[in-house]
Amino acid sequence: MPNMRVHRVVARSRSKGVSEMPPEEIKGAVRKAYAKVATAQRCCCNTSCCDEPRMGKSADRAKRYGYDTKGLPKSVTGFFDGCGNPLYLSDIREGETVLDLGSGAGLDVFMAAKRVGAEGRVIGVDMTPEMIEKAKANAQKLGVKNVEFRLGDLEDVPIDDGSVDVVISNCVMNLVPDKQKAFREAYRVLRPGGRMFVSDTVLEGALSKRVRESIKAYTGCVSGAMEEGPYLQTIRDAGFADVKVMGRSKLSRHVASVKINALKPTK
Repeated sequence: MPNMRVHRVVARSRSKGVSEMPPEEIKGAVRKAYAKVATAQRCCCNTSCCDEPRMGKSADRAKRYGYDTKGLPKSVTGFFDGCGNPLYLSDIREGETVLDLGSGAGLDVFMAAKRVGAEGRVIGVDMTPEMIEKAKANAQKLGVKNVEFRLGDLEDVPIDDGSVDVVISNCVMNLVPDKQKAFREAYRVLRPGGRMFVSDTVLEGALSKRVRESIKAYTGCVSGAMEEGPYLQTIRDAGFADVKVMGRSKLSRHVASVKINALKPTK
């Protein structure tokens, strides 16, 4: 969720601008921000996507997005930092293999695990070691056997070609420096006919230079976001077909959350 406090703290920041930072430095800043979230007593820290005061606590926000959080511990629901629910309109079926790109503490993974059943499998990939540790601990706490969490970069996903049926992602692609490469990776790991369901932030208006250049705004899911048209074209350029916006909600003056479905052609 885009960080609404970020606009107030940007003015105090005198750090290097985002345009001056190489991709690995940007990813390092994102990793550091979410490591703080993972090791906090509860979400959120003031540099995470989940810090949106109007939406209340993480668990409450997850419910507003349609998640059934009954029976889930706070170590799962208290660290929800998405900007939507990519599973809400998905058609995940029993026995399928699902990949969650940017899986965090595991909420979407555990939700998908219920849908695929004992014969299916859900893999979560995240680049923050602290998040992977928390997600694995949550899986053990819940006794969920059909999930796996892997440490990895979304620009170089540690998954075999054509090995998954569904890719999901929740408010993460905006944080990736090379979005084209990340969507190509999503395309690569999908089987022909596979589906992708994404919730993410998009821009609805120009940001000030101060916000665009702020790494706090970047880790807050604001300045790394694209406008909707170019974002959808990036998905198409990765090879996806039938790219559709299935829902949209306003998050702030210049930022909205969109739900996107896309298919990998069978040929």
